[in-house]
Amino acid sequence: MRFPKVVKVRQSFPRERVEDVGEALKEECGKPEISARVEPGMEVAITAGSRGIANIAVVLRSLVEELKEKGARPFIVPAMGSHGGATAEGQVQVLQSLGVTEEFCGAPVRSSMEVVRLGETGLGVPVFMDRLASEADGVVVVGRIKLHTDFRAEIESGLLKMASIGLGKHEEALALHAYGVRGISGYMVEVGEEVLRSGRVLFGVGLVENAYEETAKVEAIPPDQIPQREKELLRESAALMPKLPVSDTDILFVDELGKNFSGTGMDTNTIGRFRILGVEEPESPRAKYLVVGDLTEESHGNALGVGLADFATRRLYDKVDLGVMNQNVLTSTFVERGKIPLVLHNDREALEAAVRCNWGVAPEETRFVRIPNTLHLRHVYLSENLLDEALAGGDVEVVEEACEMAFTGAGNFVGFDEAERGEPAALREPEDGYFAGS
Repeated sequence: MRFPKVVKVRQSFPRERVEDVGEALKEECGKPEISARVEPGMEVAITAGSRGIANIAVVLRSLVEELKEKGARPFIVPAMGSHGGATAEGQVQVLQSLGVTEEFCGAPVRSSMEVVRLGETGLGVPVFMDRLASEADGVVVVGRIKLHTDFRAEIESGLLKMASIGLGKHEEALALHAYGVRGISGYMVEVGEEVLRSGRVLFGVGLVENAYEETAKVEAIPPDQIPQREKELLRESAALMPKLPVSDTDILFVDELGKNFSGTGMDTNTIGRFRILGVEEPESPRAKYLVVGDLTEESHGNALGVGLADFATRRLYDKVDLGVMNQNVLTSTFVERGKIPLVLHNDREALEAAVRCNWGVAPEETRFVRIPNTLHLRHVYLSENLLDEALAGGDVEVVEEACEMAFTGAGNFVGFDEAERGEPAALREPEDGYFAGS
């Protein structure tokens, strides 16, 4: 089959960033309205989530240092709902994979799936909190504020989500997901606000990232200001998110899906698919067919999000741990996202299948886009017929002229450069004023 020639392009995105995350956090914790809330001798729980947040281990270590400086005794608690197989040991392993360890952060990591019930919302939704955190003298909620992968609202993924589903562990996740999207788009916020009103939260640390997977903003927020400030920071975050250089494609090929890129394996905001019963799909971006080639090792077999694709490969399928994935999918209740798509032997065969199903379009005229994953969109392969559209925005430049698609002897795509496939930004060497492959 004859595929279209592809052009490799490089995108530029807004790049607001924090040069020294530790110093920025120290300054934030020194604000009178924050500093006054920490007293000597207090035992303080710090939340740590499962997402691959930029500089998260450094943020937590710096926060531990600041709390110790004020005479407090901090410890870290996993706050990740049902992730890590919904086990205490599994959640510690998730944190370790993110570099969050007692040795690095300077504070013990205490993990338990036990919760206590703080009460309920006005609508009767139970409000749970990690037992260990509830027994501390106070809690610091740390979280990245960004667009959610399931819905659109004034408050989406951030500190209130961490305060509710994160600190509420598997019990809260089950309680909220039982209401479907309404549970996590509306009731989640109400649960989070009840946690704030309980008086157990000392303050929140909100993080915003840019499209280069760098920390763009660090802000310590008093509990009574978190809901309003989170709305504002969400708008800032949305403006910084990476996106595809074109909005309408026949085939979108994603090299890898993974929990280290998005909670849904592939960020729904990037691919333009929610796949949730009763929820309208986004108008843009649009792809007739989506092909995914592999699953990251960091996902530990959890291929949640594979159901967002139409075609997958055998190497991805062979890495799926059904037990781990099913636990996550059933907790969310969004079963479409866990369904296995049509499985082909390799990348070439999966692409051929998608091209064959692209009615009325000659193979060489396919509108094709290939990305390493949905987080790292600095470099993208485009079919020649999409280049003018991509260049029209003014933020795209050609780095490799049109050529035939390159496959290995095993029939898989020749990989993007390693940095483009998800190497942490902190480990990349500067190149021409940016981090290569971010």
